[in-house]
This record gives sequence, C-alpha cells and structure tokens, in this order.
Amino acid sequence: MLNNLTFQVFIAATLGIVLAFGYQLIEPNGIEMVDNSISLLKGAFLALLKMLIAPMIFFSLIGGIISIGNVVRLRQLGGITVSYYLLTTGLAITLALVAVVFVHPWTAYPPIMASMVDASSARLLNPGSDSILAVLETMASLAFTNPFSALVNLNILGIVTNALFMGVAMVLVLDENSPLFRLVVDANKIIIQVLRWVIRVLPIGIFAILFDFTVRLSGDDGLGGTFLTQLFQFGLLVVTMTLIHGLIVLPAIAWITTRMSPLELLQKIASPLLVAFSTSSSAATLPVSMRAAEDNLDVSPGVASFVLPLGATMNMDGTALFEAVAAIFLAYLYGIELSGVMVVTVFLMAMIASIGAPGMPSASMSGMQMVMLAIGIPLEAIAILLVIERPLDTIRTSVNVEGDLIGSLIVDRYLKR
Repeated sequence: MLNNLTFQVFIAATLGIVLAFGYQLIEPNGIEMVDNSISLLKGAFLALLKMLIAPMIFFSLIGGIISIGNVVRLRQLGGITVSYYLLTTGLAITLALVAVVFVHPWTAYPPIMASMVDASSARLLNPGSDSILAVLETMASLAFTNPFSALVNLNILGIVTNALFMGVAMVLVLDENSPLFRLVVDANKIIIQVLRWVIRVLPIGIFAILFDFTVRLSGDDGLGGTFLTQLFQFGLLVVTMTLIHGLIVLPAIAWITTRMSPLELLQKIASPLLVAFSTSSSAATLPVSMRAAEDNLDVSPGVASFVLPLGATMNMDGTALFEAVAAIFLAYLYGIELSGVMVVTVFLMAMIASIGAPGMPSASMSGMQMVMLAIGIPLEAIAILLVIERPLDTIRTSVNVEGDLIGSLIVDRYLKR
C-alpha cells in the first residue's frame, strides 16, 4: 500500500490541506521560512512539468504520425484501423461535449479560483471570442512559426503544427528503415523515462500545491466544502460518461459490425480489462490484450500484433474524454470565459493531445498541460486534477484497452469477409 502511487497522492493531498488549515490557525500571517519552502517545492515541481511539455508533444506527435504512415502503407488494414480509431475517439469527444453543454453541475457554485489567474498569462485563444474567423486568424499566426521559436516560447500550437508537417514529410520522403525514425522512437523512450522520474515525486508536488492553494483561499467561508463538492461533481461526471462510452457505445459498435453480443464480448475481454484497471497502463496490458484477442476473440495473430500496439499509442478514447471535460471544468473554476467556438476548439486539441500519449499511469497529464496552456489555465491547476486523476485513470485506461480490443475484432472480421 505504501508503494502505491494512488495511495501516496491521496495521503499527500490530505496532509497538504489539513496542515494548511492548521498552519493558518496557528499563524494567520504566515511564517516566511515556511512560505518560501512551500513556494520552492511548488515551483520546482511545476518547472519539471514545464520542462517536459515541449519535447514530449513534439516527439510523441511525430512518433504517432510515423506509426500512422506505416499503417497507411498497408492500405486496406491501415485504412480500416485508422478509420475505427478516428470514429471512436470522435464519439468520445462528442460525449464529453454533450456532458459539459447540458450537464455541468459545478456551475451552481462560483468560480472560486478566479482571483488566481494572471491576466497577462499567455494563451492560445482570446476569451469570449464568438467569431470563428477571429479564432482561425489567431491560430494561424501561432501555428505557422519557426519550430525553434515555438519550442523555446512554449507555443503549443506551433509545436503541434511543426510536428505534424515534419512527421508527414518523414513518412513521404524517407525509407522506413531510416535512422531518423529510430531517433524519434529512442527520443520518446528517453522522455518517457524522465516522465517516470517526475511521477515519482508527484506526491511532494501535490502536497506543496494544495498546501499553497488552501492557505491562499482559506480566508473565504465555506470555500473548502465548495471546492470538494465541485471536484466530486466533476469526477462523477467523467466516470459516468466514460462508463457510457465503455459499456454502451463501444459494445454497440462491436455488435453492429460483428454481431457479437455485448455480454459475450465483455466476458471474453474481462481479463485484459482487469489488468488495465489494476495497472492504469495500456502498455503493460498489451501482452494480456494480445492473448485475449487471439484466444478469446479469434483474431488472427497478424491483425492482433498490428492493431493492438498501434491502439496503445494513438487510440485513447477515455483519455480524450477526460482531458476535454477537465479543460472546461478548470476554465470555469478559474473564471476563464469560453465561447462556443472556443469550446469546440479546445475539444479538438484534447483529441490531438490524446494521440501519442504514453501508455503509462498519469501520462495523460502531459497532454492535459497542452490544453491548459492553450486557454490560459495556470499550470499549477494540474494539482486539482491529480488529486482525483488516479482513480479516474484506472477506469479510462480500461476503456482505452477495450477500444483497442474491439478494434482488432472489427478489423479482423472485416478482412476475413
């Protein structure tokens, strides 16, 4: 239990909130050494996160495009696989859009962290803009920029655009055995290893950020209860929409295309879903998924060995749904106004961020940072998500793996026909 990251994050979050309230009761005006120490811990943790954003987005997107390029070379197999991935991710995004438009319980309370937003903070989109042309003009000016300038200035859209162009160009002009492809794969492995080290200090960062949050906001009556209520409502909404996607939408797609009943399907893939739930890692679940696909779903080894590893990299339905809802939730919490056009834009960016996300616990937070920076949400707000993200990660990882398995089944049946 002590080595479990979820348990460590929960303990760190609890200690941060409880000790902050006790600290305020004992020293209402604060102690300079304590305040500086908390600020140091928080600043160092956020700096670690920022350090990884640009290279992770850049190399993960290029890696994803290289994978897609290899898929397209296989023509029929690649076409049906990519089409399925785009369809299910689009449906997950649509569910998330419906959720925040029609079901947004946290808006019954005021945006309690609006005072913490720096008006001068950089953002991709201008708040309140209802003109799609104005949004497109802003995005174009940021997208088509020098790649080195985009990386240095943390211009998220510029990084994404340059990664897309370079990835497509690599697929078109380079041989598939080119050492540059291997360089991208190795760079992604290095970044993932660094991310693992950062995740190890996650409890320390959570403690410092929540301690600071609580101290800064404890002067408002009833704030703690309001914040926890909003956080619980957000988590409940995400869980509900993820389960709807995993228990209704995906099995319905499988039934329509293969005529396999939802109950039979879930029984045959129960083993990898349980592994995904317990490990929160689609990559770690991959061997179990391949065995279940071949033995239980009667998927040919060639299809399983192609579709499932690719899905573990770019087919993240649960992750896309979570990031989209989380972006709108945090925007409201910080009092950031979003027009309808901006909401759709944010959801599309969440879809892009889910492609190439590492198949490891809490790795979706790297893509979440991309969406947060786009609309000016302070990066420290990621601590709010990390408090509740770990239990949610188990559910969405299971849905991610379920989508991959159903994809292998559909592709196999299509090819056999």
